[in-house]
Amino acid sequence: MRRYLPRTADREIRELLRATGCVVIEGVRGCGKTTTAREFAASEVLLDVDEDARHLAEADPAEVLKGPPPRLIDEWQLQPGVWNHVRRAVDDRRAPGQFILTGSAIPADDATRHTGMRRIVLLRLRPMSLHEADRSSGAISLKRLLEGEPPSAGEHAIPLGEVAELICRGGWPESVDWPLQRALRANRGQVDEVARVDIRAVDGVRRDPQRVRLLLRSLARNVGTAVATSKLAADLGGREDGGIKPHTAADYLNALERTMIVENQPAWATHLRSRAVLRKRPIRHFVDPSLAVAALGANPDRLLRDFKFLGLLFESMVVRDLRVYGQAADAEVFHYREDGRLEVDAVVQAHDGRWAAFEVKLGPKRVEEGARNLLRLAERVDQRVAGPPMALGVIVASGYGYTRPDGVGVIPIGALGP
Repeated sequence: MRRYLPRTADREIRELLRATGCVVIEGVRGCGKTTTAREFAASEVLLDVDEDARHLAEADPAEVLKGPPPRLIDEWQLQPGVWNHVRRAVDDRRAPGQFILTGSAIPADDATRHTGMRRIVLLRLRPMSLHEADRSSGAISLKRLLEGEPPSAGEHAIPLGEVAELICRGGWPESVDWPLQRALRANRGQVDEVARVDIRAVDGVRRDPQRVRLLLRSLARNVGTAVATSKLAADLGGREDGGIKPHTAADYLNALERTMIVENQPAWATHLRSRAVLRKRPIRHFVDPSLAVAALGANPDRLLRDFKFLGLLFESMVVRDLRVYGQAADAEVFHYREDGRLEVDAVVQAHDGRWAAFEVKLGPKRVEEGARNLLRLAERVDQRVAGPPMALGVIVASGYGYTRPDGVGVIPIGALGP
C-alpha cells in the first residue's frame, strides 16, 4: 500500500474540522482529494464509483449521511441534493467535524440549495507543490517571508533538464513515482477526459469536444500571459469561419474554471503614487503546468528547445507552488501589470494586508532584471496605504538563498516552502 504523502493543507483541514460542521475539499480531478480526506474520515461513501450509493443518494440523500463522523462523501456534486441534507444534519447535530465532502467540479448555482454559511467551509486542494513532492527543502518559508524574515538557504540546484521533467510530470500524487512516459500518457489522458466528459459534468451542457481541445491548446500556447478571450475565440474555429464568438469562448472558459483545470491569476488592486494605468486582465494558468504540456503533446526535450516557453511554464509552476504555500499563510496570489511600463510576476497578499512581491527567472543571468522590477514596484506603491513590502524576491531554478545589498532576496525554488 502506497504511503500517504503529507499535504500542506492537512493542518488547515484538521483545524477546520475542529471548528465547523462540514469541510468541502474542492480541486481538480487527480489532485489527491479523496486520499487526503481519508486521512481524516471515520467512514465514507464514494459516489463516483459506487452506483448503488448514487441511486440511494438520489432516492433518499439522508441515508448516505449515516456513518461515524467525520463522514466522507466523495464527489458529492454527482448528487447535489446531498448538500441541503448535510447542512440540515450539521444544524441538528450541533457538533464540529461531522462531514467531509469532496468535489472535482463546482456545480451550477441552484436556487434551492442553501449556502451553508457558517456550517460548511470550502477548502481548495491543488496538485502537489515541489515541497509536497519532496523536491524542495522548504528552508525558505513563504509564511516567514510575509512576517519579514529574510531568505537564507544553502545551494539548491535543479538542473534545467530536471526542471523540464518536473514541469511535464506535474504535481499528481498518483504518478509521483511513475516512469516519465507513463506520467505523460496519464496527463494527456486527463486532458482528453476533460474535453470529452468533465466539462459537460459541470452543468449538463454539451460542448463540442474538439473545440474544447482547441481551447486547451490555445490556453497552453498562451500560458502565463494575459491573452484576451477574443484571441482564444479565434483559435476555436477553422480558418474558413474565423473562430467563434467571444461570448461562446467565455462560456467554455467558465466551464473549464468550474472543473478547476484552469485557475486564473487576478490583477493586484493596490494604491499607487504614480498615475500608471494598470492592466486588469487576468494571467492564464492551468492549475498545473503539466496540463499545458499535455494539451500540446510536448515532452521535456521539446521544452528544452524552446527556452522562452519553458520559462513561462516555470513561472506557472512557481505560481502553483505560491498558491499552495499562500493558502497555508492565509494569502492569495496576484500579478501586477502597467501599460507598457512594468510587470511583476507574482504579488502575494495576506488577508491582513501584508504583501510580498516576486519575479520568476529561470536563468540566473536575469536576476538583476527581476530585482530592478521589484524595486520599481516598491517605489510606485503608496506605502502609506498598502504598507511596505514584507519581502521582495527573485525566484530561480538553482542557486543559494540570500539577500542582496539592495534588499531583494534570491530564492531557489528548491528551497521555497509553506
